[in-house]
Amino acid sequence: MGKMVANAVLDAALNYIKNNAILLVVCKDTPTDYANATGTHDLADVAIEAADMTLADGTVSGRKLTISEQASITINHSGAATHIALCSSDELLYVTTCTSQQLTAANTVTVPAWRIEIADPTA
Repeated sequence: MGKMVANAVLDAALNYIKNNAILLVVCKDTPTDYANATGTHDLADVAIEAADMTLADGTVSGRKLTISEQASITINHSGAATHIALCSSDELLYVTTCTSQQLTAANTVTVPAWRIEIADPTA
C-alpha cells in the first residue's frame, strides 16, 4: 500500500507561515524562540507580508512556499549571518541556514528568494 498526503494538508502548514509571518530576520546563530530571533541573534530584519510569499507545487513533489528576495535590508548589528528566521508578531515560525557572511552595521544585505518545501511521503 502506498503513502499519500492531500495538498490541502501541506498547504495548511505553509499557509500558516504565509498568513502569519510579518518579519524576516537575518540571525548570527540559531534562534530557539522569538526573543532570540528578534533580539539576541538579530543582525538585520525587514517587514514582510503574505504578498512576499507564493504557494505552489513542490520542485520534485509536495508543495513549496517561495519567499521573494528582500533587497537592501539595513544591517542593525555587525556579525556573521548564519540563519534566516520568519516570525509573527510574537512567535518564531521557521528557521533555516544561509551561506555564512560577515555583516557590518549600517550597511545593507540582500536575502535572495528561497523556499520552504514539504515533500510528498515516499513509499
